[in-house]
Formats: sequence, C-alpha cells, structure tokens
Amino acid sequence: MALPDILADRLQLPVIGSPLFIISNPDLAIAQCKAGIVGAFPSLNARPSGTLEEWLKRMNAEVTEADAPYAVNLIVHRSNNRLEEDLDLVVKYKVPIVITSLGARPEVNEAVHSYGGIVFHDVINTTFAKKAIEKGADGLIAVAAGAGGHAGTVSPFALVQEIRTFFDGPLALSGSIATGSSILAALAMGADLAYIGSAFIATEEANAVAAYKQMIADSTADDIVYSNLFTGVHGNYLKPSIRAAGMDPDDLPGADPSKMDFGTGGDEGGSDAKAWKDIWGAGQGIGAIDSVQPAAAFIDRLKRQYADARIRLST
Repeated sequence: MALPDILADRLQLPVIGSPLFIISNPDLAIAQCKAGIVGAFPSLNARPSGTLEEWLKRMNAEVTEADAPYAVNLIVHRSNNRLEEDLDLVVKYKVPIVITSLGARPEVNEAVHSYGGIVFHDVINTTFAKKAIEKGADGLIAVAAGAGGHAGTVSPFALVQEIRTFFDGPLALSGSIATGSSILAALAMGADLAYIGSAFIATEEANAVAAYKQMIADSTADDIVYSNLFTGVHGNYLKPSIRAAGMDPDDLPGADPSKMDFGTGGDEGGSDAKAWKDIWGAGQGIGAIDSVQPAAAFIDRLKRQYADARIRLST
C-alpha cells in the first residue's frame, strides 16, 4: 500500500529510527530527520516534568518540511501515569507521527487524528495487530524475533506474511535490521518501512554512556540473551552488561509479568528501572556495527548499501 504523503514525500530512505528508552533524545532524532529518515524518541525520556514541552518546541523549530518527519512514542500501558499529560502536549504541538506501545487505546488514536497526525502501533503477533487496527491505528510496527527491547519470538518472514493477510496499510518491520541490504529485504518481504533501533545506540548523538556504545560496536548476535527478568516482559539484552552486574546471563531467573516496571512511575523512573540501569538492551543485528559514529554517517552508509543491494538484484 502507498505510504501516507508525509512519509512518501519526505523520506530519503524507507526507515524509522526506533524510539529507544533513555537513549533517544532531540539531538539524535533531529540528526535522523535531517539525514532523511524518521527520527523518534519516547515521551518518557523527557524528564523531569516540563522537559517534553521544551523538546517538542525544539523539534518543531528545527525539523522542517525539507526533512523527514519526527515521531514520539507513547507508552499507553496502565503503569504510565504521565500518559494524559504527554498526550495533551502531543496534540498541542501537532506531533506528525505517534508510535504507541504496550496496549492499543482508541482515545489516544482519536486525539492524534484530531489534528491530522498518524499512529503506528508496535506489535509482536497477529492477535495484537488485529486489536490495534480495530482500535484505530493507521499503521503497524511488526516487532519480530531478534529485535532490541521488548522483542517478539516470531520470525519476521512469518509475522509479515500473516499480517499481510488481513492488513494492507503501512507496515514497518523491526528485527536485526542494521544494513541497507536488510532494509531492502524488509521491503521485499512485504513491509513498507524498516524500523532500526540498536544500531543508533552506537552514535555520537545517542544518550548512552561510552561503554554502552562501545559494547554495541564490539558485540555480535552471540552476545544477546532473551529474558523477562529486568522489566517483566521478555526482551533482548547484552550479555557482557549482565556479567558486569554480577549475574550469569546463561542462568537468569524469570520474573513476574504482573510487576512490569518501565520507569513510568515518576521523574526518576521506577525502582526496578534504576536497579537495572546498567543492564543494556540490544537486538541481534549489532554484528553489523563496528564503530561509534555520527548518526548521519551511519545513515549515509545505509543509503549506499541500499542502493548497492538494489543494483545487485537488478543484475
């Protein structure tokens, strides 16, 4: 299906930069938009209270129609006591794209639609995908096996092909995408956009400590472990960071999903979020990242790889 005009007309590469918890900020998002992909950050990264409004003012001042549009991620789970406040600011500043996570809320979609914005909802299976569409999402982000953060377990091949049996709208694919060839592969599978997150941790603009950035550059898929210990929801994490915290990444206990904590309880985040602040997430695609560099330089590399991949297939 054709993408909405705001994406079809303004993207130089069919990519959304994933909104990374703690990591993504206006510096990174603006660099992504200027380089021709959607830049994004979670609203909860803007702390303390009042910071989000300053971030949105800056985004609207610096991201022009000559750039790719930006997106804000809203956690719509019941644990987020900032949702109403943040949504009001999203509407006030007419955020072009909103990415919703951890639940589908019709009232959130309606609020974004009231000023002409569009909503993508991230899903890990077809059950959640159908619910998101029923509740008014414009597009989906298929978070497949191998993605960073709270990844699913379904193969990207299976997830995309099953979603396409009932949904022909805008679809982004997440899961180990870190090269231009992978972007083209996502489109060949039936997605409209690639959703790239972990690779941007190893950029100069990212709000990550130097050791985290270097660990991304030094690690491969073998250094990733899938666990629900740290937030109550399964996600992919870097084994070296778990070892540094004194735990065995190959023998982690499980967690109680009813006690999920995404750091939404206040300006400093929840107690569990603070306890695990040095446990670092990443997806399985990080083997393609070998250095820390500016976001624009990484995106330029993606563009070259994407163009080369198209040429290889055509010949």
